[in-house]
Amino acid sequence: MSYGSKGKVVFFATGNIHKFNEARAVLSQHGLAVAMLKLKGLEIQSDDLDEIAVYSAREACKLYHLPIIVEDAGLFIDALNGFPGPYAAYIYKTVGNPGLLKLMENVQNRQATFRSSSAYCDSQSGSVKCFEGEAFGEITLQERKKNEKAAFGFDPVFKPEGSDKTFAEMTLQEKNCFSHRSQALHKFAKWYETC
Repeated sequence: MSYGSKGKVVFFATGNIHKFNEARAVLSQHGLAVAMLKLKGLEIQSDDLDEIAVYSAREACKLYHLPIIVEDAGLFIDALNGFPGPYAAYIYKTVGNPGLLKLMENVQNRQATFRSSSAYCDSQSGSVKCFEGEAFGEITLQERKKNEKAAFGFDPVFKPEGSDKTFAEMTLQEKNCFSHRSQALHKFAKWYETC
């Protein structure tokens, strides 16, 4: 099977099924079939999302010899000088949404940005290309979630601009209309269609 040409399979490397489901929904709109590769332990620590995604995509491509997409995201909160940024997953595991909301107690400026970097590594050339997306919004005063199956990470406390709902209150389709990850993956798919 030829993996590198248009209309074939691309592999989304992640250990997070929610991320994969979001990616599959976006990429299928462009006629791309997407398979999930479990990815653990290939992430470096860095202040730069692109650097993290590129490293992980390159390493996964070396391991599996397949065309691979790796996505890394961060939550950048204005009042906390961009914290937690690319360390969002670690901070979520450490203090969760209650801990983040505690940090934001009595803070008036609740503006925040979710950023995504999706890195694609071509299995034949080994070259890597990055695609970025941003969702501007705010940190809510409390956790708000309805969609328990799809909600993960800081989704219950992030409300994007132009919506009354947090990411965790949205359906997958609604979230993909606003999300940073969706934007980055649409950019990738449009580029991939021209290759």
